[in-house]
Amino acid sequence: MVDADRRRLLVIARASIAQGLEYGHAAVLHPESESETLRAPGAAFVTLELYAQLRGCIGSLEASPHRSLAADVSDNAFAAAFRDPRFEPLHQAEFAALHISISVIGPRQAMACASEDELLAALCPGVDGLILEAGARRGTFLPSVWEQLPRAEDFLRHLKRKAGLSAQEWPENLRAWRYRTEYFGE
Repeated sequence: MVDADRRRLLVIARASIAQGLEYGHAAVLHPESESETLRAPGAAFVTLELYAQLRGCIGSLEASPHRSLAADVSDNAFAAAFRDPRFEPLHQAEFAALHISISVIGPRQAMACASEDELLAALCPGVDGLILEAGARRGTFLPSVWEQLPRAEDFLRHLKRKAGLSAQEWPENLRAWRYRTEYFGE
């Protein structure tokens, strides 16, 4: 992705949050005015930080054929600001100090690992995002989470907890996928 598209996505995210503060909904986009890259289907996570502390993070793991990357970023920026269940909705007083970052999600790749040791050996710390699924339980960590959890064992243990799984067990029905992101921020 070129720098102009990255900058445009950050503008879209901030505009969508501003629209949410003023009117209660995400920004309405005009797809014809966007680059071909931003009009194409795409998936992204939008992460909000306030004074270096997480303030919201919502995203899509898979591109929808009916939703552009620009629309995905707009909707997820609004959701991160106002619908992340871990936080109160964003207040106008927080807007100016808000730092926005975006992770554009690449294709996911199944990881055929029969044990935790195999999965840990296959992971690329600092590079891979990871999705875990066992039955109805599912969770993901973006590659940026490696900054807080640089040891693969800690990364996996915390992700298992996030997915509602026991950190010490390896469920027989566990499935895993890795993915990469293009990460940028303000």
